[in-house]
Amino acid sequence: MAEIIQKDGTWTFDGDSVRIVPGRDKAVGLLRQTLGEVVVPLRALAGISYEPGRKAGRLRLRLRDGADPLLQVTGGRLPEASDPYRLTVEPDRAGVAEYFVDEVRNSLLLDQVDPGPADSYLLPGPPVPITVGAGDGTVAFDGDRVALDWNWTTEEAKRSGGPREFRIGDVRSVEWAPSKGLTNGWLRFTLAGATAAAPAPKYDPHAVELSGFKKDPLMALVAAAVAVRMPHPAAPSADHATAPSEGTHDALLRRLRELGELQRAGVLTTEEFTTAKAAILGRF
Repeated sequence: MAEIIQKDGTWTFDGDSVRIVPGRDKAVGLLRQTLGEVVVPLRALAGISYEPGRKAGRLRLRLRDGADPLLQVTGGRLPEASDPYRLTVEPDRAGVAEYFVDEVRNSLLLDQVDPGPADSYLLPGPPVPITVGAGDGTVAFDGDRVALDWNWTTEEAKRSGGPREFRIGDVRSVEWAPSKGLTNGWLRFTLAGATAAAPAPKYDPHAVELSGFKKDPLMALVAAAVAVRMPHPAAPSADHATAPSEGTHDALLRRLRELGELQRAGVLTTEEFTTAKAAILGRF
């Protein structure tokens, strides 16, 4: 086992997964503090690196594209202080960091982990229920329903329509974008059946406009909690399904195992698991 303990957090590797616990240092972002412990299975990793620095080094995990719903919805736009896969390393612990890197890399080679894109989520995403208030509204998600409510900063045209609520099955896409310069960010839900182009987040009744304050990154956790319960972007489309090949059968069996893991972790309810399982079995 390999372990590195820093003010920024603690990383532990047991040969099968990297366990990440955020530190209590003031430099640890609110998203990392709120997300808490993250366990990254070895098969979700594409690589690891240590970058030495004059004042401090950085240990970084690189996950396979599509393996983590949080990275999927944020698309590399998370502020560094909010990135759970980065650890600030003090200069006198550089040797420990390098040893940690060697241990993970050796296991990746021995297990012959495919570093390529994943066609299903390999991490469970943030736990639910989750409620975040930021920007011009509050979003609550219980694993099945999304509820949006507004505050005094909300544009009158949007606030006058009242709170919004819809089920996860009605969501076609979820998108998070951070504020940048003078441009506000947003958390936006696009519902099935939407035909017209969405209005600006300031006026969109299915979006929260973010103004660049401390809690804005937390909306990315809501987006990830929703995304992990939606079809994976790289999953084969049911509209183009053909008779499954032997390789496809292996992929479907793997997906069944992953669904079982998500249910045991409490990410999927029994009803959600049963529905997803039936959909997969229908493709055999």
